[in-house]
Amino acid sequence: MTPDLHDLDAFAAVARHRSFRKAAAERGISASALSHALRGLEERLGVRLLNRTTRSVTPTEAGQRLLARLDPALREVAEALAELNALHAEPVGRLRLNVPRPAARLVLAPLLPRFVAAYPRVRIDVVTDDGLVDIVKDGFDAGIRFGESLAGDMVAVPIEPPQRFVCVAAPDYLATQGIPQTPRELLAHACIGRRFPSGNVYAWEFQREGQPLRVDVEGPLSFDDDLPMIQAARAGAGIAYVYEALVVDDLAEGRLALVLDAWKPPPSRFFLYYPGRRHLPAALRALVDFIRREGGTPDGA
Repeated sequence: MTPDLHDLDAFAAVARHRSFRKAAAERGISASALSHALRGLEERLGVRLLNRTTRSVTPTEAGQRLLARLDPALREVAEALAELNALHAEPVGRLRLNVPRPAARLVLAPLLPRFVAAYPRVRIDVVTDDGLVDIVKDGFDAGIRFGESLAGDMVAVPIEPPQRFVCVAAPDYLATQGIPQTPRELLAHACIGRRFPSGNVYAWEFQREGQPLRVDVEGPLSFDDDLPMIQAARAGAGIAYVYEALVVDDLAEGRLALVLDAWKPPPSRFFLYYPGRRHLPAALRALVDFIRREGGTPDGA
């Protein structure tokens, strides 16, 4: 029978201390129990490891050879366990996050600098991807998506603040083309489309008095990113449907104007999500707790 690590560590302690009493005290057991365990180890190995007298304990030649090989190995095990405990106590390591570009701009840009300042030994790699990916298959620790995009077996933590979409256009465009009063009137306008990585074009969503409405808009331009959509709207190319937080300055400074403001859909939250695990890596646990405390809701998942 192969000896276990506990028995080998006990032998090394007795050989170093040259005393069953001292080695037993170090482990919090009786000297007789330790002596019995070492006899069992010698029997399993079929070789005497210790010379015992009433006054001393010394390793045999075989015991000395074993001790010479065991000591560095046991030190490495001890160091590995210490590092593991340190990882548990202090967040250390690298996290890979998969997030859509709007979430990177609206959520992570203000959040992550504060997080890495609080946890300087954590490194975060952010990969922006507007497509739906399998974060487990692709080697990510966590991702960010809207709640309706999440698989049911994921743990989801809501991130504040909620994000709202708005329709915007340049004042010059509205002066020449008119201002739509209902979402249906968008069908007569040049609308700047939002295209998903799959190739599908997003149907604009609206709501009024609790009633939802979706409109499949058309226009000469479509993009897969908010920033060129906003730039095209500023240039008068048409009406864009974008995250409100990205056009706050444009609206305040008059470069863009709100359209169909009374029809704005309710805001939606982004969620940090990750596979359900009993023991999270310390760095991911720190990020989850930080989001709940600084950028999420107190009653998050």
